[in-house]
Amino acid sequence: MLLSGVFLIHSFFLLLYKIYPAAAQGSASQWQSNLKTWSSSSPDWQKYVRSPPTTTVRPSKVLSQYIIGNVKNPDGLVSGNGPTVLTRSLSAAANETAANHSIADVTPSIVVDWGQNIAGFVSITFAGASNSTPGLPGLRLAFSETLQYLTNVSDFSRSDNGDTITPGSDQIAVQSKSYTWSDVHGCMYEGKKVCSDGLHGFRYMKIYMDALPADAPYTTSYGTVSIESMSLAYSGFLGTPNTFTGWIQTSDENLNQWWYDSVYTNDLCIDEFRKNDTDPRGAASPSLIGKTVLHDGAKRDRDPYVGDLAVSAKTAYLTHNIPQAARNVLADLADHQRADGWIPPASINNYTLQLLDYPMWWVVCSYDLYMYTGDTAYVQKYYQTILNVLDKFYPSITNTNTNLLQKGLGISADYGDYGFLPRTGPVTYYNALYVLALDSAASIAKSLAKDTDATRWTDRAKVVSAAINDRLFDDSVGAFFDGSCGFSPCSTHAQDGNSISIVSNAVNGTRASSVLNYLAKANARPYGNSFYDNDLLQEGFSQRVYAFISYFEIEARFKIGSSDTALEEIRRLYGWMTSHDPMVTVWEGIGANGSLYEGSYSSQAHGWATGIVPALTNNVLGVRPTGPGFSAWSIKPIPGDVAWAKGVVPGPDGPISVAWNKFENPELFFLSASAPDGSSGIISVPIGGNSSTVWVNGNEAFKGGVAAQGFKATSGDGYISIEVGGGDHIVTVGFDWDS
Repeated sequence: MLLSGVFLIHSFFLLLYKIYPAAAQGSASQWQSNLKTWSSSSPDWQKYVRSPPTTTVRPSKVLSQYIIGNVKNPDGLVSGNGPTVLTRSLSAAANETAANHSIADVTPSIVVDWGQNIAGFVSITFAGASNSTPGLPGLRLAFSETLQYLTNVSDFSRSDNGDTITPGSDQIAVQSKSYTWSDVHGCMYEGKKVCSDGLHGFRYMKIYMDALPADAPYTTSYGTVSIESMSLAYSGFLGTPNTFTGWIQTSDENLNQWWYDSVYTNDLCIDEFRKNDTDPRGAASPSLIGKTVLHDGAKRDRDPYVGDLAVSAKTAYLTHNIPQAARNVLADLADHQRADGWIPPASINNYTLQLLDYPMWWVVCSYDLYMYTGDTAYVQKYYQTILNVLDKFYPSITNTNTNLLQKGLGISADYGDYGFLPRTGPVTYYNALYVLALDSAASIAKSLAKDTDATRWTDRAKVVSAAINDRLFDDSVGAFFDGSCGFSPCSTHAQDGNSISIVSNAVNGTRASSVLNYLAKANARPYGNSFYDNDLLQEGFSQRVYAFISYFEIEARFKIGSSDTALEEIRRLYGWMTSHDPMVTVWEGIGANGSLYEGSYSSQAHGWATGIVPALTNNVLGVRPTGPGFSAWSIKPIPGDVAWAKGVVPGPDGPISVAWNKFENPELFFLSASAPDGSSGIISVPIGGNSSTVWVNGNEAFKGGVAAQGFKATSGDGYISIEVGGGDHIVTVGFDWDS
């Protein structure tokens, strides 16, 4: 459903915008007047959207400080006021001065800034070229996401992963006529000379006049080239405002912009799987070519890994109607399941890359697909695949004495994980993730009336949870160990296992608070929370931040009600990424002092870093599915210091629209919601004290700790929770909306 249809819901249209703090100021009559004013306003979340308006993207500007050599009218290729002309003279290079010193042979070059990270295929329209020496004038192109790593070769190209047709730059033999050149993977001559990589993900493009010796006799470094204009054929999902099926807006402008920056990052990664712009290391599977997928990154790791989908797929479900981008990946990996139940993480190396954690992520991501899209056909088709993962593969690496997964048992010794981390033994991360996968599978089984399987997996999750708490907790710091060093636990504590132990419900209560307090104390950095508290396993681990894993810590903080610390971590992490070159898009990882953790190889547009999208939608707006396809749902805002929020969450049967406002008086709260008819849910609103009264659609629903007749309502953890059906609901705390 397009968003315009959302606002045809009668009562919600009236109430959606009555949520600004200004509306609750002044006398009762002023309040009502302000509400009427706000009710006539229109949503303006569209202003945060970063997508280009069309698939044809033009450069933003030429960076004057990087112009070198004989370059005339450098801005012409952007402004359209005449061509940009690069000239390199052979005579100047050959001549000598009277002092017998060589005159510098300066290579003409310019740097084009495209305004923000983009991905696609560059085209250059030439006005012509000339040369008096053998060969056509040669241009070389280098691409980079950041100025720091902008050199004569790209910060990353397919050549870095084994495709050797280029040395890291794209080469052009510029014709004498006026024509348009397009960056297509391949070579112009002899199948090996004057070659280009094709697709690039980048913000900056360096153009310089030069020729590779290996490209002789077809190109020369000398001559004159006239560039009339250039453009890029954008290849990702074009996420213009009209494509958004879900959105959010809050009282915090930074949170709003980072949410949409992350959506744009994810959109860059949604693309068609093509042979010549995916990872060249054996990833080009015939079963994926031509399908829409969700790649890991825009420039690098252009192969969809299932672990990344634990974040990036949720971002896609919550923003655009394109579930096939995740489903195609999940189905393809399931179709390549090994006989022992193991599932490959991606198509790379012809589906043989050995990762230990990704089969569990496949189960979790299959659950997410089911819950967010209601794709019953998928879970029915691949139910046996789930059985094979949980009842064949992981029991084979379980220590029957401890009931814990143990890396090193069975065939697992040489297997890696999302970070190829050098850990072994009963790793908390693997076991906490196992609990999450077991409970996710049990929910699927229960919905399909496979109660025996559901009970078995739920019981096993409880056993593993108990073992995690009994055997892996470090009382000396109040957090979980990370595997074994020899015969003893490693004296190091990882963000991943500690966070997912809470998200999976393996741990809760006082111990959950202890874990998060320790991470806040030991792992906080100016640019996020590091994924280890020290460098025991590898130098630099205590300074490295992965937004992927940080999402689960942020989710854990919301889960225990610590919204202020969750938002504080979000602000450090996303504030850093979006304010440092290349700006806007969010990063694969962050290194010491906020650097690019793998140098030029790092990806600055990675879908797994977009966790702010589900974090804010599920927790601050407060909407999450509790039944397949939002057939059942919960709305529970966890505001923190956010004063108001509004938004729409898409579902297969229609959207769920929510708007809420909190007041300076903590005993007052307003929430309006609209959900599809036939669905059911629980709306939970925060209360300022046990004496709070809650109204639903003008009817008293809860007062003095007791639900009113006709309502099913409970209280706990500072909330009143009320069972409701689909349709429109106004829930107020401390005042009757109709009075």
